[in-house]
Amino acid sequence: MTKSIHKRLGRSISILPTKQRLAYSPRTDLAIEAREMMVGKPAPIEGLDESEEHLEGITITRVHVKTKVAERKIGKKKGRYITLEAPGLRRRDPDLQERVTEAFANELKSLIQLPERASILVIGLGNRDVTPDALGPQVVQKLFVTRHLFHYMPQILGDGKGYRSVSAVAPGVLGITGIETSEIVQGLVENMRPDAVIVIDALAARSLSRVNSTIQIADSGIQPGAGVGNHRKPINQETLGIPVLAIGIPTVVEAATIAGDTIELVLEELRRKVPGNAANAIFDRFNTREKVDLVREVLTPVGHNLVVTPKEIDEFLTDMAKVVAQGLNVALHPAMTLEDAALFMH
Repeated sequence: MTKSIHKRLGRSISILPTKQRLAYSPRTDLAIEAREMMVGKPAPIEGLDESEEHLEGITITRVHVKTKVAERKIGKKKGRYITLEAPGLRRRDPDLQERVTEAFANELKSLIQLPERASILVIGLGNRDVTPDALGPQVVQKLFVTRHLFHYMPQILGDGKGYRSVSAVAPGVLGITGIETSEIVQGLVENMRPDAVIVIDALAARSLSRVNSTIQIADSGIQPGAGVGNHRKPINQETLGIPVLAIGIPTVVEAATIAGDTIELVLEELRRKVPGNAANAIFDRFNTREKVDLVREVLTPVGHNLVVTPKEIDEFLTDMAKVVAQGLNVALHPAMTLEDAALFMH
């Protein structure tokens, strides 16, 4: 909590050391949220291009971080970030799922731009035994992998036109394997020599409304565990020497974020029903980020600032893994239609 917050509260609270206070920055893996969290009304940033497109039930936001200045300001590596938001996905609407799959495949194609005969290695990050972290392994299980077919059963693919060499692996997590994921990926890349790597991982969001309803695609790579404070060695073009595309879906959010959002809703209701009340007089002096920081500083020392996920996570993750896998199958194999991809799921 900053000294200005203490001053406005008019009471004394011990201020944590600088390193701990720096850790209080809201945790999010989403570039769109990093942009939104900038204090004050967002203004144009030099070296940052933004655009937004609205489809039926889907909002597509494209953020291009082009310079080091923009990178420092929003805290995201240089690169292109595409976010697909579809709140209706949480209602498990099959028609919307199909539209999101198509939109996701189209956006993916715009970032891949690989030759028809390119080979792609797909990495499914995460722990398959922990549901909110199992997105990567679940997607890998649903992919149409073809590398072995090209090598051992080429007749199945005919002349091979319209299909790329795709391989996939779920390397597990450091706590189980004892090996850094980046080391496993580097070993595979050195031996298999793919033209590109696609990494899939579960993410952390700042906003509860984006959990299980948002897909982010980025060509800047990924740093496993960054959203929940477990910083591992990054997997990107700098470390692997080939293009790396990262795909993620937020499945968790901090308890402090939920509490902060709840406070906002309560204050808004009080403002509407009891104009001029004392609670609003106090808390209206803080911006949203400061309120969340206040909650986080109260929860963290007593071990209550948990990372949480919705109770319906099992169903959500199954649906979203299907959307991502189908979109990948269509984007990576030009000969495959959405109908083909749907049949492959069954």
